[in-house]
Amino acid sequence: MSTPSSGDATPVANGGTSRAGRDLPAAIGIGVLLVVLIVASLVWVSWLFLGLLLIALGLGAWELIRAFKTKDIVVDFVPMLLAIVLTGIAAYKWGTEAFTLAVGLTILVLVAWRLVTGPAGFVRDAGATVFIYAYLGVFGAFAALMLAQTHGASRIFIMIALVVCNDVGGYAVGVFAGRHPIAPTLSPKKSWEGFVGSVVLACGVGAWLVIWLMHGQWWQGVLLGFAVAISATFGDFLESAIKRDLGVKDLGTKLPGHGGMMDRLDSQLPSAFVCYILLFAFFGA
Repeated sequence: MSTPSSGDATPVANGGTSRAGRDLPAAIGIGVLLVVLIVASLVWVSWLFLGLLLIALGLGAWELIRAFKTKDIVVDFVPMLLAIVLTGIAAYKWGTEAFTLAVGLTILVLVAWRLVTGPAGFVRDAGATVFIYAYLGVFGAFAALMLAQTHGASRIFIMIALVVCNDVGGYAVGVFAGRHPIAPTLSPKKSWEGFVGSVVLACGVGAWLVIWLMHGQWWQGVLLGFAVAISATFGDFLESAIKRDLGVKDLGTKLPGHGGMMDRLDSQLPSAFVCYILLFAFFGA
């Protein structure tokens, strides 16, 4: 998935904690393990990756629902889990038309499910329900759509690799040269210098991967890398906004050095949509 947050430039000196404020050895170890699991599933058989994806999305939903509850925002986990899983399966098995139908029906069912409990807090809870479903279920399903396409494993690998490049490039440059924050109120450690590092590495690796795996043109990979650098950074800021609004440091703590599952999914989810659109435009389905 991803490495520790990109563009960090705040020194922290104690034990194994890095300048980014994370346990870097643990973060690297967990990151390598996740990459091995993902690559192995893509190489072996694609539906195993779909299973890993749906499990990760379910864990992310559980983290968000639990965090929202701290502000008395109630979202039922079981209907949300079923909605995410069924949408992902529909997208993978039956394509864009089934995916579109699943999204429309699921939103109606989720809102109706909340409606039967009464009007008190309905707008708040229904809004949060639709937000979580869109964030995880809809964005996540674009990865399932990509997986089912020709060279689906290559498309997924490119997406994940570019998000990792965004994080690594931003982290490496941001730690040593970060001086100008992009959005101090959201994430003061992410700098413009780090973002430049993200763009350079993502564009370079994107050009290589598109030529190697998709037999495309270098400029297609550069454009894809640039777009993912933007979408992945947007994902980071989106999760930061959620955490700051809810008053929590991390949405989860199950992944040492990383936080929770949402800390690994935040950049991947909007990037799944961006990669699906651009790879479809360049190479079709």
